[in-house]
Amino acid sequence: MNEIPEAFRLEQVGEHRFRASSIGDPTVHDVVFGGQIMAQMILASGLGSAGKDVTSIHTIFARSASLSVPIDIEVDVMHDGRTLGSETVTVRQGDRLCARGLVLRHAEEPDLIRHQPPMPEVDSPDTAPATGQDMLVAPGTELRVVGGVNTWDPESPVGAAELFVWIRLPVGLGDFTLTQAMLAYATDGFLIGTAMRPHAGIGQNMAHRSIATGVVSHTLTFHDRFEAGEWLLMAHEGVYAGRGRSYGRAHVFAEDGRAVASFVQESLIRAAHPEGSTSTAGRRN
Repeated sequence: MNEIPEAFRLEQVGEHRFRASSIGDPTVHDVVFGGQIMAQMILASGLGSAGKDVTSIHTIFARSASLSVPIDIEVDVMHDGRTLGSETVTVRQGDRLCARGLVLRHAEEPDLIRHQPPMPEVDSPDTAPATGQDMLVAPGTELRVVGGVNTWDPESPVGAAELFVWIRLPVGLGDFTLTQAMLAYATDGFLIGTAMRPHAGIGQNMAHRSIATGVVSHTLTFHDRFEAGEWLLMAHEGVYAGRGRSYGRAHVFAEDGRAVASFVQESLIRAAHPEGSTSTAGRRN
C-alpha cells in the first residue's frame, strides 16, 4: 500500500463522502487529469459495494478541476441488489460541480454465451519503445507505444487514426477495484492524440496554446478480470473528428488475447479561445 499514489488513498469525511488529493504540478498546468477523476470515482463507489466488480462507468466532465484544491467525492447509491449495483458519483471543489459519473457493478456470473473482437497483431511490448508519455498513466505504470508513435510532436509523420499502446500496472495492488481504477486512469489520455494522427502539423503539445482540447464524456466497460503486473494492449481508433469535436473508441486486451475492457470518448479539439476567455468544458489533455 505504501507504493499506491496518495491520490488513490481516499479519506472518508462523512457517510458516502470522501476527499482526495491530485497528481500533478499546479505551477505547470493547474488542471486535474480526467483519468484521475474516473479512478477516484471507481474507488469511492467500491468502498460501499463489497463483492461486486465495476462493469461500467460513464462520466461527464462539466468543468475543469484545480490541482490546488482537494477533490470532494459524494456517492449516491441508486441500487444494491444481489447481482447488480449502481451508484451516482459526483466530484466537486467547493461550489464548483466538476464531474458526475454513473457506476454499474455486478457479481461474478458464469458464461451462457461468449464472443469478443480479435486482438490486433502488433509488435510485442518488448520491442515497442518508451516515448516519454508516462504522464498519461498512473504513477508506477509502464508504458510502451507500438511503432514509437509520438502524438505530442506536430512534426511526427501522419498516419491512420489508430494507436496501439501497451501498459503494465504495478504489481501488488491487491484489491481488484484498485486495479480497475489504475486502468481507468490510463484510458483517458490517448484518444485525442489518436484523432490528431492523420493531420499534419497537429500535436498534443499544442494543447492549451494554439489548440483547446478536453475530454467531455468517457464511458469505460470492463469485460473480464485481469492481473496487475501483466501487459495490456490498448487498441485505439479515432472514428470521427470535425466541428470542434472528436469521437474515439478502444478495446483493451490481455497478452493471452482476452478482451478485458472497452471504452469510448467524446472530446473537444478546436482553436484556442482568445486570451482571457473561458470554456464551459474542462481542458484535460
